[in-house]
Amino acid sequence: MKKHLSTALLLLVLLAGVALLLYPTASDYWNSFHQSRAIAGYAESVSGLNAVDYEHIWRSAREYNARLLERANPFRVLEEDEADYNGELNVGNNGIMGYIEIPGIEVSLPIYHGTSDGVLQVAVGHLQGSSLPVGGPSTHCVLSGHRGLPSAKLFTNLDQLAEGDIFMLRILNETLTYEVDQIHIVLPDEMGDLVVQEGQDHCTLVTCTPYGINSHRLLVRGKRVANPETASNARVTSDAIRIDPLLVAPAAAAPILVAMAVWLIINPGGKKKKKGKERAQKPKKEKKTHKDENST
Repeated sequence: MKKHLSTALLLLVLLAGVALLLYPTASDYWNSFHQSRAIAGYAESVSGLNAVDYEHIWRSAREYNARLLERANPFRVLEEDEADYNGELNVGNNGIMGYIEIPGIEVSLPIYHGTSDGVLQVAVGHLQGSSLPVGGPSTHCVLSGHRGLPSAKLFTNLDQLAEGDIFMLRILNETLTYEVDQIHIVLPDEMGDLVVQEGQDHCTLVTCTPYGINSHRLLVRGKRVANPETASNARVTSDAIRIDPLLVAPAAAAPILVAMAVWLIINPGGKKKKKGKERAQKPKKEKKTHKDENST
């Protein structure tokens, strides 16, 4: 009885360890799947709009950005601004403004209104008070994302971008391309690099740094450039996502490790017992006596 109990406890400990090992992989896959679905849903909502709808939404967003320029401190958000803000670029009435693609680090993430913790756990958030992501002179859009979460990659590899790299915002029926021209590390309350520069079209990506400490903010700013030839305004988005082989390997190996461990627990001395049994069945050789040797 005690032997079976100890075996069961060892098995439970092993399964708990495997579950902890697989959690980041499974969670990231799950979030990636839902991010892909969110992007697909956004693309479907946009495809149902006509030219008049596009014109109305673009004009409203640009007028909103123009009103921000009249404020002394646009980052000081007022309660009465919430309704107007949340109504802009909200095509599917689900808070998604569009989505961002960063080819250099293989990121494709939906962009939501605001930077609440609920948003940043699963996607990229638009910093309220910064320009809406519609481009144009005298605009500066700020997008924030977490890094280092065990449940999702998000902006984890943002520090790998360098000046000259590009990222794209897919908004409505347009693609806005930005080329990284400045990378700064600042304190959380330093906002100087996020203000609008007259005549310029900027977009800054923000995340925490250093990795795991998060005492500062990494600001990766891009300036608007012409779209590359490979970019198109319309993109067909599939529910399927490409899975990193490094993420698949632990998931594939885990069942094998569990099976091996269970076998070893159940049969800890299988080979020794078998060898012992063979020895027991093997007939003993008769010892030759001195008399037998003389007879030969």
